[in-house]
Amino acid sequence: MNEKQAGEMEALYRRVREEMIDSFDEELEMEIDDDVGHDGGPSSGEEAHHGVGMDRGFYFRELFRLQGELIKLQDWVVNRGLKVVVLFEGRDAAGKGGVIKRITQRMNPRVCRVAALTAPSVRERTQWYFQRYVSHLPAAGEMVLFDRSWYNRAGVEHVMGFCTDAEYEEFFHSVPEFEKMLVRSGLILIKYWFSITDDEQHARFQTRIHDPLRQWKLSPMDLESRRRWETYTKAKETMIERTHIPESRWWVVEAVDKKRARLNCIAHLLSQIPYSEVEHEPVVLPERVHNPNYIRGPIAPDLYVPAVY
Repeated sequence: MNEKQAGEMEALYRRVREEMIDSFDEELEMEIDDDVGHDGGPSSGEEAHHGVGMDRGFYFRELFRLQGELIKLQDWVVNRGLKVVVLFEGRDAAGKGGVIKRITQRMNPRVCRVAALTAPSVRERTQWYFQRYVSHLPAAGEMVLFDRSWYNRAGVEHVMGFCTDAEYEEFFHSVPEFEKMLVRSGLILIKYWFSITDDEQHARFQTRIHDPLRQWKLSPMDLESRRRWETYTKAKETMIERTHIPESRWWVVEAVDKKRARLNCIAHLLSQIPYSEVEHEPVVLPERVHNPNYIRGPIAPDLYVPAVY
């Protein structure tokens, strides 16, 4: 192995370690006390971070603050009977799932749910193209986050040859009218495209290849999409050009830095729906009823999960 190859391998292993630390951060976000970071702004010296990474303490504080605002938005959506749809589109490994995870992390799944549809079945391929998506649209007081959406036709289906040229053109003819109809019906529609560079996708795919905890994320379709980077770029440009309309415009999220992308996207989402804090009656825990005749029955030892830890 020459010096250049050794340097490349060292950089790759460093990237794998960074990605693994980011995975640990995801777990920390689930576990760290909810009270952390609710005191407002960043600490001294953390006001601006222009380097590759973001200070973890600042990131967590901002994430928790924004998630607190998402709870207020959730209450507002329920209180006002709003119907909200957010589309997340972007290349493979662009970070869409990570942002969706942070949005839904502390929200009520009965109010905010994720629609991540698999490839259409034989029956669904004979239906009106938008039909299987319509069934996932929200009722009043609900938010639905689409992890990829009807824009599959403008992206993967077109690039990989899963639709005909006629179907592709019909999609562009129909989708503006379809989205205008949704908006006229009172639905709030927000569309995000997560943008990463060629080098960044390459690096993320490499980390998945070398990280056994993430290797499952790489499908044959993902690998083929890597080969067709330029074709996907042209498809994305055409999609935005032909479907960026006043009623449902596109928003591009710079997603090379995952943490910044998460915070920026959540902050922007909150700015798109005017909301206020909904007042609730104070929660009072009722007294537990004690029955003098109640005796708790024994539990057989073999019913318990083994105490390995």
